[in-house]
Amino acid sequence: MEETYDFSQGKRGAIDPVPSGKTRITIRLDDDILAWFREQVHLSGGGNYQTLINDALRQNMQQQREPLEATLRRVLREELNR
Repeated sequence: MEETYDFSQGKRGAIDPVPSGKTRITIRLDDDILAWFREQVHLSGGGNYQTLINDALRQNMQQQREPLEATLRRVLREELNR
């Protein structure tokens, strides 16, 4: 180890740049949900659980056949009829 280090050219921030089209957020997930995604990645031999979550959200988004408002109204009507 050297006695002193020169950090005058150092840059503050993340080491890896964020890919374009991606946004860093903080999200709270239930422990069992996160554990399931991590287990799926482990069982498949590796990868990234965040990518798996992103893929699941995208697939759900693309399969959405009716607007969210219509889905909520339908579910509420079904529950009220019970």
